Amino acid sequence: MKERFAELKTRLAEIHDLRRAQEILFWDQTVMMPPGGGSVRGHQVTTLDRIAHEKFISVEIGTLLDDLSDYEQQLDYGSDDASLIRTTRRDWVKASRVPAELAAEMTGAAAEGHDVWAKARAENDYELFRPVLERAVELKRRYVDCFDDYDEPYDVLLDDYEPGMKTVEVRQVFDDLKAELVPLIAEIGSVEGDDAFMEGPWPIDAQHAYSLKIIERFGYNPSFARLDLTVHPFAASSGTQDIRLTTRYLEDDVTSIFTAMHECGHGLYEHGVSPTLERTPLCHGVSSALHESQSRLWENIVGRSRHFWNHFYPSFREAFPEAVGDVDQERFFRAINRVKPSHIRVDADEATYNLHIILRFELEQEILAGAIDLKELPEVWNSRFEEYLGIPVPTDTLGVLQDVHWSGGGFGYFPTYSLGNIVSVQIWEKVLSEIPDLHDQFELGEFGQLHEWLQTRLYSLGRKFTPQETLERVVGGPIDAEPYVRYLKDKLGALAAA
Repeated sequence: MKERFAELKTRLAEIHDLRRAQEILFWDQTVMMPPGGGSVRGHQVTTLDRIAHEKFISVEIGTLLDDLSDYEQQLDYGSDDASLIRTTRRDWVKASRVPAELAAEMTGAAAEGHDVWAKARAENDYELFRPVLERAVELKRRYVDCFDDYDEPYDVLLDDYEPGMKTVEVRQVFDDLKAELVPLIAEIGSVEGDDAFMEGPWPIDAQHAYSLKIIERFGYNPSFARLDLTVHPFAASSGTQDIRLTTRYLEDDVTSIFTAMHECGHGLYEHGVSPTLERTPLCHGVSSALHESQSRLWENIVGRSRHFWNHFYPSFREAFPEAVGDVDQERFFRAINRVKPSHIRVDADEATYNLHIILRFELEQEILAGAIDLKELPEVWNSRFEEYLGIPVPTDTLGVLQDVHWSGGGFGYFPTYSLGNIVSVQIWEKVLSEIPDLHDQFELGEFGQLHEWLQTRLYSLGRKFTPQETLERVVGGPIDAEPYVRYLKDKLGALAAA
């Protein structure tokens, strides 16, 4: 059996290499590639995807998994070998339902659609983007048609990012969140803030330097990671020692500081996967929600905390004297935590962010079901956005065109952002119960013990267990929105009352 297992690992390593090469090609397309390269890049990633998919769903892989069933039963459930067989079998069963031609077509369409989206966004031209969206939706419907074991069609898409979770579960969590957040936002969002200084100026070179200053304290190291510019920030990797983070800068917006923290959280997760899982399907974060829990934990729970800025604010004022040289720390702290409905999801405050996600979650289900004519999507978006957040949408660039996800067919991804918010607080409360002096450490600019706890308890596991099993191991229970709602009410309520 050891020989059969070795053969499985060899085959999976080759497939893993192809997948990670695709990821780096996408990074290159969004960061380095000349504008004219999009169509050729689409062919390149389509070819790689077809080869990788065909190799993975091969009869040989299926036979190896069958042959290794007895060997798997002899192993400890949590061992690397048992986890690899178990997780690969689940992936293989799902992937085998999808024809290689369709998988490759979806990948190629995503690569080609990205550049069209970027141009449409820059030119505020939804009609330019609509054919890309129509193609993405048609491909996703064909993808869903490959399956029949679901309660709702959206389950198939959600499962790609949050394995094992059902749409009805997300809907219930979001209904509960909306019931709590809408009145909270209406109350706290009406509080005026003295934050005109947030328009800068924020010199771009200083933003980049200060972003690096912060994330290096978190654990970022240029020996295994880099930070570059793109239109829509993201994190990618080709392995645990090659982490690609991206951000964007504006002279009148200092959001990039928090974007760097956010993407660093993703990068630390990928870098922290156990080296024993390298070049296997286990060498990745277990789900999008668990991944997002880390970006939101480092960005918000750490990066927007009073204790964090007690350490960093003096040097921050020195780095940006024209913007905040005469702004005291309390005024700055209140400004970066102010509840203020805004148009762009990635710039949203902690409370209103979730309404951005709920909007997209609802629209995706309706789009998939054909309940929305895509010609009318901007109007539907604008109407519902104003209903939920109370402000009109002036342009499609600030509305339906703001996110990259739909250009790549990323339906099912959005809900994991808010699920990640919820999980981030569950994990934070667990960490704090075991390391109660973390706030004191933050005051000293020390984050190593937090990073070590997360790396040991979460990051190192990769995909060895299901998301549900992983969360159970980390916090001792299932996903629970109550700690997150309590966190928001305590933090934001105190700011409003002060």
